Amino acid sequence: MMVDKSSSRGTGFAHPDTEQPFAENRCVHGLFEAQVRRNPDAIAARFEQGALDYATLNTQANRLAHYLRSLGVGPDVRVGVCLERSLDMLVGVLAILKAGGAYVPLDPAYPKARLAHMLADSAPRVLLSHAAARPALLAALEGGAALAPLLDLADTRLWAAQPVDNPDPHAVGLTSRHLAYVIYTSGS
Repeated sequence: MMVDKSSSRGTGFAHPDTEQPFAENRCVHGLFEAQVRRNPDAIAARFEQGALDYATLNTQANRLAHYLRSLGVGPDVRVGVCLERSLDMLVGVLAILKAGGAYVPLDPAYPKARLAHMLADSAPRVLLSHAAARPALLAALEGGAALAPLLDLADTRLWAAQPVDNPDPHAVGLTSRHLAYVIYTSGS
């Protein structure tokens, strides 16, 4: 529930004055990189028994982003992500944004026909997944969608030797006006 300042009077809710100006030309991964510079050793994310600090998350995402760039990912290029929630999912989404691409979430629990439609319609250049979700993707691709390179995020050998530096958004040609994600809704 969102409560604005005028509605919160007399309710016992304190409405902190935290509004700050936001540069419209900043991309979300640029804001993340600023946080990495401020707090590299702080925990950025926890999931189940694992955790990633900002520096490690940034390094992993940068390596994958550079690899995605080598596969043709750039501004407005869609990348499918078919994963259960995990730290790898976070690395993948951040890498897509850093490469300039647009994240397309694909739930492996969706019916085959739904996944097939989403894949055919979005035409992702690359697919990120895990071994557990691979059968759902391959079954959906039987419907005729073109097979994009399918990367298993658990197997980092392909991008382990990639640079650890932040991809330069100017070299990528990325601006805040480019796609960040493509979401398919249920129609509701």
